[in-house]
Amino acid sequence: MAKSPIATFFVRRKPGFSTRGWLIAGPLALPVALGRGGIRANKREGDGGTPRGTFRLKRLWWRADRVARPLTHLPIRPITGVDGWCEDPADRRYNQPIRLAKGHPGDRLKREDGLYDFIIEIDHNTRPRIAGRGSAVFVHVARPGFAPTAGCVALKTGALKRLLAQVGPKTRIVIG
Repeated sequence: MAKSPIATFFVRRKPGFSTRGWLIAGPLALPVALGRGGIRANKREGDGGTPRGTFRLKRLWWRADRVARPLTHLPIRPITGVDGWCEDPADRRYNQPIRLAKGHPGDRLKREDGLYDFIIEIDHNTRPRIAGRGSAVFVHVARPGFAPTAGCVALKTGALKRLLAQVGPKTRIVIG
């Protein structure tokens, strides 16, 4: 693990591709998938856009039942079967982690496809939280072929683990 976390890393669109980009973190240059709506300055719920801006990394959520605990300076929390995220703009818990009862149809963090084996929670639309301005924007594992996300930044598992070892709670992500 790096002696101290990097202060800032950058996500930029790949020229000619709205849904692909590069993450630059110190000496690392890692390919990423972006939202199906590209990078957007005026992010809205459901638009598929990855929000433009500078954000703090809050914590790492991780599938302890599937993968080893990664090296990171971030606070870390294992994902359980009841962990979810509120994406309903009408709910007072909008854009926050929630506990879901068994059988509840909400957005679960414990997924079978592996995309959420590692999730870096960022502080997009948190202070203040504004209904409809976007929720559940994470850095997570990419789909095969770097298929577009719903608005997140996604990397291959190995690349994400390399990034995790170099970031902490004071690290900023600059998207745009």
